[in-house]
Amino acid sequence: MVSASAGPGGRPPKPDIMNQMVLMLVFIVAIFIMFDQNLRQSLGAAVGVVLEPVVGFHGHNAVLTLFFTGLLMGFFSIVVRHFFVDWIEQARIARITSAFQKEFREARLTNNTYKIKKMTELQPQIMSQSLKTSQTQMKLMPVTMLVIIPVFAWLANFVYLDLPSTMLSVPWSLDVNMQDSSVLPNWVLLYSLLTLPFTQVLQKSLKFFSFRKRLEKLETEGEKPKEE
Repeated sequence: MVSASAGPGGRPPKPDIMNQMVLMLVFIVAIFIMFDQNLRQSLGAAVGVVLEPVVGFHGHNAVLTLFFTGLLMGFFSIVVRHFFVDWIEQARIARITSAFQKEFREARLTNNTYKIKKMTELQPQIMSQSLKTSQTQMKLMPVTMLVIIPVFAWLANFVYLDLPSTMLSVPWSLDVNMQDSSVLPNWVLLYSLLTLPFTQVLQKSLKFFSFRKRLEKLETEGEKPKEE
């Protein structure tokens, strides 16, 4: 049987109303910026005062601009999550949840009514732990969005207003207009393609170092002589 700890009675934690309100406010602001062209361009121009000299390249290399801007945003969002999310605790809860679900399925398949009853009583505790990890991630979303939204506003200005030419060659086509759209604007797809590998490697590397550091700490504690 999988064990888990939770609050009194195994009740899930109360929703974080304040964080939900902040997150909703950020989403509303994001929608206003997305659909209000004047607001988006003004915000992008303000951010461009900082970003244009650093990664703008005077509009002569759009691919590098998208790449380095993506690196900056990816580095910021991943590092913020790294310092506020306990990846080891999250992995532990994921293992507990997976093991619990597996045992629950087996109990139902074998029609083990006693085990089903016991696991049903334990289920709120498992849900409580999973909810806590989700709430931690949700708390960080407004912080990252307050940075990402203005940067994307500047990128939109860069692509639609500042570039002398929006045509480029990519592996799957010799002529692609960054301003055209399919599912998403081509410049957004290119941005994602350029930066996704970096963000995945960075996140996995930080998790790896976190786990290795915890293992080294446990090994050090295990080597200490016990006091009599």
